[in-house]
Amino acid sequence: MSKLSGAYYEIDHMNMVATRDQWVNKIHPLVKLVVTVFYIAVVVSLSKYNLSGILLMGAYPIVMFMLGEVSFKDSIRRLRIILPLVCVVGIFNPFFDRQVVFNVGSISVTSGVISMVTLMIKGILTVLASYLLIATTTIEKICYALRQLHIPAVLVTQILLTYRYISVLLKEANTIMQAYLLRAPNQKGVQFKVWGPLVGQLLLRSIDRANAVYESMMLRGYRGEFHYSNMEHCSGKDYLFLVAWIVVLLAIKYLPVFMYFNS
Repeated sequence: MSKLSGAYYEIDHMNMVATRDQWVNKIHPLVKLVVTVFYIAVVVSLSKYNLSGILLMGAYPIVMFMLGEVSFKDSIRRLRIILPLVCVVGIFNPFFDRQVVFNVGSISVTSGVISMVTLMIKGILTVLASYLLIATTTIEKICYALRQLHIPAVLVTQILLTYRYISVLLKEANTIMQAYLLRAPNQKGVQFKVWGPLVGQLLLRSIDRANAVYESMMLRGYRGEFHYSNMEHCSGKDYLFLVAWIVVLLAIKYLPVFMYFNS
């Protein structure tokens, strides 16, 4: 499988996972979006020395992975490019913050080391929380939740169409690459001199597909905003999910028992 085919498969697989008949998938998208944003805000707001609180914040993604039956191994594989980047944050803290906090045998642990680890964990947790939202909620439901929060329709439409057109672009690019490789079976990669024509073909084919999609949308009644008439209202379990996580996250943030390393 080529990289383009693999990328297209990954997007299609994520859509399939988001539409599964799991308990977490059935939670109202607005509730999941609010909880995710609130979780990220709480994680980011924690002190860079509050290592115990940050570790306890890992309870949310752990529970969501279990309830949603989302593969942690596949998640790490899909986020293998992003996670190392977020771990770079705070990597120089040990060099600037050298105050010794405690000793482990002959090794001195400084506040810079604690802040570095804390910032790395913060980045990992926020990325996992965002991934879990996408893995348990379809893009249509996420856009519906954004509209419920009165996000401008133009912006929401751009998000939805961009996500959808990524699949169209990958499919067209894969078709062009397959046609090229069939005409040059013994060649490794694409020659530099044909990059321009291939990109031009990709642009023209993408425009044609985009026009066809837009015409289909207009024939189905699209007038500037998508309608989400089949979305249900929040139920009791949705409110329970929302309140429970808000209480838990606030308890971790403010109760002194969770602030051992907090300065």
